[in-house]
Amino acid sequence: MTRRTPSRLVWVALGGITLVVLAGEAVSMAAGLGVDPAVALLLSFPIIGALIVTRQPRNGIGWIMLAIGIAGAVVAMLEVYAEYSLAVRPGSLPRPDIALALVAPSWIPVVGVMGTFLILLFPDGRLPSPRWRPWAWFCAVALALPFIVILFAPGPLTVEAYRYLRNPLGIDTLRPFVDTLLLTIVLIPIGFVGCAVGLFRRFRRSHGQERLQLKWLAAGAGTTATLYLIGVVVSLTVVPQLEAEPVWLGALDQISFYSFVLVPVTIGIAILRHRLYDIDLIINRTIVYGALTAALTLAYVVAVTVLQALLRPFAGRSQLAVAGSTLAVAALFRPGRARIQTFIDRRFYRRKYDAGRTLEAFSARLRDEVDLDPLTAELVTLVGDAMQPTHVSLWLRETRGVTAPDGGGFH
Repeated sequence: MTRRTPSRLVWVALGGITLVVLAGEAVSMAAGLGVDPAVALLLSFPIIGALIVTRQPRNGIGWIMLAIGIAGAVVAMLEVYAEYSLAVRPGSLPRPDIALALVAPSWIPVVGVMGTFLILLFPDGRLPSPRWRPWAWFCAVALALPFIVILFAPGPLTVEAYRYLRNPLGIDTLRPFVDTLLLTIVLIPIGFVGCAVGLFRRFRRSHGQERLQLKWLAAGAGTTATLYLIGVVVSLTVVPQLEAEPVWLGALDQISFYSFVLVPVTIGIAILRHRLYDIDLIINRTIVYGALTAALTLAYVVAVTVLQALLRPFAGRSQLAVAGSTLAVAALFRPGRARIQTFIDRRFYRRKYDAGRTLEAFSARLRDEVDLDPLTAELVTLVGDAMQPTHVSLWLRETRGVTAPDGGGFH
């Protein structure tokens, strides 16, 4: 087998995954079920995985992401089979209930592998150390047990649209123990937490390129988690007080859902090293705008609650409180962003903050200073404070027979 053979197989597999997923969407639209918004998320993993495998075939992360895409394609194919037999042409294909029984636990290998092995092996496809091998086996068992339990649990299918069907693979002798066996699902979040700890420990020991790669993953996952959390909080606090769901809330839900694509995208950037050194700026902006969004969301919730309580005796359930709160939050955007940016720079980017303050002070003194010797001393001090080199000296060009002080350079 030549070196290019695996790459060709990978792209053939990616093409097959794409065709299966698109066929599933076509059948769903024919059945009147609409387009599944998870298609973009499902295809993003195998596409990034194929790019990684093509360039770094020995990196297990690419193969894991490709496997996630293959698992998703198999699930989509089973769903197409069941929908065609039950909704498009009822009775045309045999045993759609078995296909749905296989779909029921399919979220475990897809979501479980994302939260365990993808994190534990990032970024080089290897464990943080040999001591983590037992934990890798634990994660494998934590994913396999609940999959088997859901697959063979007797009773109705857990697929939302087909709960009226019973699980044809269910084993009746397990009925008294189903509730206890389903507790094995708890092992999955335990595996997530342990793998996150492994990633954190890897980050603490990392340096150079590996640390930048881990920062990229943290930026993508952190942004996704922040948006998802904000959407959940707003849905639980604001929506119950409104007569109709506002348009911006639907947009927020869509943004938080599609933000999951950031996870494979940032993994691809980190491993393929595309614009790798921009991560510190991205993290800075992510923290600033994440904190700003959270603060403005909290202010909006409080303003809507307070204004509705004050206006209810006069205007009932008027939308005036919503409009006033929206205007107030819009007015707070610019000053809020400036204050949060200053706080983040001072707290997490102290060197940048101190350098900026030093430059501002030097600019103020430069307007009033005309003597060359104090100005030279100020400039050397400024460079030392801002850049912190090991040695600083200054050259001045000789003009009209005046010899400048000799010196070295910046090191």
